[in-house]
Amino acid sequence: MSRALSALRSTDRYLRPGQLPSPEQLAAVGTVLCLYRPESSELGGWKHAVSAHACQGMDSEGIRESLCFADARGRCCWRLYLLPDSDFLAWDRLVSAFPARPEPSNDGGVAERLWRRLATRLGGEPWRMCALRLHAGDGQGLAASVASLSALGATAARRIARVEGADGELWIDDANVAPLLHLSS
Repeated sequence: MSRALSALRSTDRYLRPGQLPSPEQLAAVGTVLCLYRPESSELGGWKHAVSAHACQGMDSEGIRESLCFADARGRCCWRLYLLPDSDFLAWDRLVSAFPARPEPSNDGGVAERLWRRLATRLGGEPWRMCALRLHAGDGQGLAASVASLSALGATAARRIARVEGADGELWIDDANVAPLLHLSS
C-alpha cells in the first residue's frame, strides 16, 4: 500500500479543488491502467476532469490504488491505476497531493457481484480500459501511447478489469504469451 494513502496527511498539502496534476507529474508515473467511459477516448476523461482524488481499495486478491478524476457534474470520468509496471515513487509523490477516499466496497458474495456487474452493463455505465504510458505534450497538453505490460502487470490489470467490469485490450511484453490479450467481462 502506498505510504501516501496510508499515512495521515494535513490538508495544506492537498491541491485546491479544481487543480489537477500536471502532464509532467502524470508522465513521471510511467505505465498505468487507464479506465475511461466508452463514449470518450483514452484521454477524453483528462479533457473533462475538473478535480481528482486518490482512491484505494482492497479485496480478497489484494490492494488497488487509483487516481480518480471527476467532471463538472461530479461524475468519475477517468481513472488511472497503479500497476507493477508503474514507477512507485513517482506514484507516491503524485497521490500525496490529493485527498484520499476509499473505493466503493465490492464486498459480497458471487451473486451480489454478478448482479452489480449486470446492473452496470444494463445501466450503460461500463468502463473501457487500456494500458498507457502518459507523456507531457507540447505546452500544457497530455499525450499517451499504448504500453505493453509485464506478465505481473497483465495479471493485475485483469483483476482490476474484472472488479470494475471493464472491457479492453492489453499488450503483453512476454515472448511466451500472445502479444495481444482482449478482455471482455
